[in-house]
Amino acid sequence: MLREAVIIDAVRTPFGARNGSLSHWHPVDLAAGTLRALVDRTGIDPAQIDDVIMGCVMQVGEQSVNVARNAVLAAGWPESIPGTTVDRQCGSSQQAMHFAAQGVMAGAYDAVIASGVEVMTRIPMGAATADGRYGFPFGPSVSARYASRGGLVSQGMAAELIADEWGFTRDELDRYGLRSQQLARQAADEGRFDNEIIPVSAADGSPVTRDGGLRSTSMDELARLRPAFRTPAEGGRLTAGNSSQITDGAAAVLVMSVEAATDAGLTPRARVVEFAVVGDDPRLMLTANIPATRLVLERAGLQLSDIDLFEVNEAFASAVLAWIVEIGVDDPDLLERVNVNGGAIALGHPLGASGTRLTATLLNELERTGGRYGLQVMCEGGGMANAMIIERC
Repeated sequence: MLREAVIIDAVRTPFGARNGSLSHWHPVDLAAGTLRALVDRTGIDPAQIDDVIMGCVMQVGEQSVNVARNAVLAAGWPESIPGTTVDRQCGSSQQAMHFAAQGVMAGAYDAVIASGVEVMTRIPMGAATADGRYGFPFGPSVSARYASRGGLVSQGMAAELIADEWGFTRDELDRYGLRSQQLARQAADEGRFDNEIIPVSAADGSPVTRDGGLRSTSMDELARLRPAFRTPAEGGRLTAGNSSQITDGAAAVLVMSVEAATDAGLTPRARVVEFAVVGDDPRLMLTANIPATRLVLERAGLQLSDIDLFEVNEAFASAVLAWIVEIGVDDPDLLERVNVNGGAIALGHPLGASGTRLTATLLNELERTGGRYGLQVMCEGGGMANAMIIERC
């Protein structure tokens, strides 16, 4: 029989805006801080941890040579603890969470950390391609497969294509971006992120405890932003105000078996109910969150109405709005359960860290509101998505 995998604790750094409060941090040291925080908060002996699985997308330079293992060593933990780094694009640390839970369920792990890091100021998006010095990733066969449809495109252009296909207007996209900022600022002001955020030091040594991407804005201000991926004449609608922010950050979740948690005197905060990973059209790229949500609900034997909170990664407003339409949460009652504390448009999207950030936010909000089930889902580069359901203990 499969064992249950439970979440003991989840932490993250504040997310720093590009060239902002976290830009001086080496990714290895930033990630190590989240590992140490889990030990400090739970009291678990690091020697009990069987593995550290870390999501990271740009595995080059400071984030290369297995950033997970390097973070274990930087944390000062026993050299006997291994680590591995995974890349499922934006969902990398959510995939780390899946692997961690699956390992516990299968009996391969008793205690494991799922984590993620990305310092996008220092290792910018696209750095792994090295400007084509060693060639480009897709190859002739993949390029030929999609040539008749105009070829593969960037994520920003994919977000524009989604806006085309679903007919979203600039006003609708901006209105969603404004919603994210307003909800995130309210959540931060009310202290809803306090239990998940661990303070880190700014370059001058002062503590950073608040996300750097929070803005006070308006529809008029958002309307003045220029489209980022198409010109206005080409119908461009995606801007910096309705897209996720380039950000620095790290996050980590301690996953254990019930038996190991009991032996260690630790109380589970949630259990992992079900997960799913799917592929979809890589040209549209950001729509796989739709079939992933349907599949994870089917596997869990749950309905939309059973889910108390949804965390849908806000890579772009169009990706979330398409999910809302297709999944059927445009019903006002259900819509109020989606990204209730804002999302990546306001908080930022440090690629490899976002999956476990969603877990931390979802877990704390379930506890705050007394909800039972939470569902998180992330669209990913290459036309994939991870979905997971957790149940508050």
